[in-house]
Amino acid sequence: VRAGVDALDRRIVALLAERFRYMDAAARIKRERGEVRDEARKAEVIANARAAAKAAQAPEAEIAALYEMLVETSIAYELARFDASARAKALAE
Repeated sequence: VRAGVDALDRRIVALLAERFRYMDAAARIKRERGEVRDEARKAEVIANARAAAKAAQAPEAEIAALYEMLVETSIAYELARFDASARAKALAE
């Protein structure tokens, strides 16, 4: 069981790394910092995760809670990347 969980964790981390690469891309294409936080999109992502959990017969509330944390962490990460990019652009000008 532990080996299976460890293998699954490696796959999850690889998928999370891919997700954060999308956050990097999003930070590059957004024109304004205020575009990073989108509460409607956040709610949609969490609802989608909850629906996917239900379809997979997984615990919906727990998956939704994980996605709440994932989305908030992603927003914080994207804001940091956006700010770093804005600083770099300002220094280049």
